Amino acid sequence: MAKIKQSRQLTLLGRSEAKLPASPAEARLETFPNPARRNYRIHFETDDFTSLCPVTGQADFARIDIDYVPNRLCVESKSLKFYLASYRSERAFNEAITNRILDDFVKACAPREAIVTAQFSARGGIAVTVRAEYPDKTVRARKIDRDGR
Repeated sequence: MAKIKQSRQLTLLGRSEAKLPASPAEARLETFPNPARRNYRIHFETDDFTSLCPVTGQADFARIDIDYVPNRLCVESKSLKFYLASYRSERAFNEAITNRILDDFVKACAPREAIVTAQFSARGGIAVTVRAEYPDKTVRARKIDRDGR
């Protein structure tokens, strides 16, 4: 009975009539209760990510990998698919997109830790890989250096 109640909160899973959101601001990462108490890793990957260059408007293509250790909530994969697809008409730099994905992901499920790696295809002969982590260990390291603790 509890599983049926929990799945009622998911609005995309099992519904083929669901429409892709027009932007990440309209998208919603849906969650469900973590079924385990131990630490374990979940890995999502897609080679089907596109966004737009903020200057030229040309398409940027990327492979997105998300690795996380859930806390109380897990992200439902179909909602993640819709969320990532919502970037197709989003104009932003690769670095901003990667960090926004991490911020939205952390806001949705408050994981113990998460890493988003975005490998953008080569443009002008240069490929870009951006990796953002939560919690941000460099912020903690800077605080320790500054405070001496």
